[in-house]
Amino acid sequence: MDAIRNTVLETWMTEHGYSSNSLADAVNRAVGQLTGHVGGLDGASVRAWKAGRVTWPKSATRRALEDVTGLPAVALGFVPRGRSSPTPAPPQQEEPDMKRRTLVGGIAAAAAAAAAPGTASPRRIGMSDVNRLNKRFAEIIASDHRHGGQLGIEQRAAALADEALNLQNAGSATQRVRSSLYASAAAFRSSAMWAAIDGRRYDVAKAHMREAQALAEMSGDQAIKFRIWSHAGTMYRHMGRPADALAANDVARNLHLTRRDPLFASLGHARQAATYGLIGDTAAVHQALGRARDALDRADQGSARPVWMTAAGDGAELETLAVAAHLRLGNYAQAESHAHRSLTLLRPQMQRDRAINIARLAHAQLAQGAADAATATAMTVPADAATHHARVARMLQEFGAALRATASGSTTVRTWTEHVAAWKAIA
Repeated sequence: MDAIRNTVLETWMTEHGYSSNSLADAVNRAVGQLTGHVGGLDGASVRAWKAGRVTWPKSATRRALEDVTGLPAVALGFVPRGRSSPTPAPPQQEEPDMKRRTLVGGIAAAAAAAAAPGTASPRRIGMSDVNRLNKRFAEIIASDHRHGGQLGIEQRAAALADEALNLQNAGSATQRVRSSLYASAAAFRSSAMWAAIDGRRYDVAKAHMREAQALAEMSGDQAIKFRIWSHAGTMYRHMGRPADALAANDVARNLHLTRRDPLFASLGHARQAATYGLIGDTAAVHQALGRARDALDRADQGSARPVWMTAAGDGAELETLAVAAHLRLGNYAQAESHAHRSLTLLRPQMQRDRAINIARLAHAQLAQGAADAATATAMTVPADAATHHARVARMLQEFGAALRATASGSTTVRTWTEHVAAWKAIA
């Protein structure tokens, strides 16, 4: 039987700007992060996937591909061994909402079957179900740290939010379990919201935000309420709406959780500082950053906290937000200093944040007249982030425009232009 081309994978690669070689490189790196040994794929391997000659990659490769794309292998057109080939429509033929309704419909049908009377004893939903969802949430956070802003991460998080909600109707459960399920659904929805913000899809982000807020209220979970309102503040800051950003941050900062745990207070003050930078309030920036540092010093680093608080605990998030605030104020030397500290503190898996802070460091250096150093810094942004992450790509475009304005006709501009062309060629 002739192989059937994997048009779903081909379409995904086209939409996301991947060639066979660049996808192979990205998966090889992801294999290295998973196993400690870089993968051995090349362009021919990916072409075999597209041609349908390989319908189900090996487990480590498959997991790495899922990390890169943010989608399960079956959603990329691969077929598990022993199953007949599906005939899915190419992704571009469905609107995102239709995709979500189809997936949610399947989850809902499974939940209804589990709860159908007369077929079996009612299922008992317990904390083991919640723990399973929490593991999936940790995977979403890990994907966000590596890639950030990808549509696949947003869609996967939204689908898992619906899965958590459907468990509410799949059997009996204690009030503790039900509250935990609502908290899980809110957490997944907040990750979908954040991925949309990070990808500059603000209208979609606002829709996720409204659902996340309602779910968080039903859960009563203070930590997830903080995350949602804090993300809302970031969203409005990126949209250039400082009054709304300050108001959203205030909701997060006034939760009693911030009085109980100084680490949440520190993050709240730091995010407020970034917004004060947007409106040019120097005194407020310094005051907020000072309060953030004081709260961080008082925080118990040994306390158990949500997985998404990782960067806040080691001070990397504080330094990152300080960079943003001082860049907005035009304090370029201070922004550079904070950028170096953030890059030192960021953990290896925080690849998205590292790319953003390298781009910000380049802006700070260029604004101080160091065009050569700034260009060398900007060129260290990984090609994957430079071409596939909306925020990073925009920052580098703005860097290029500023470089051409300040050093027009120089060899530095030519070097940068050639480097950008090389990025695009391997994307």
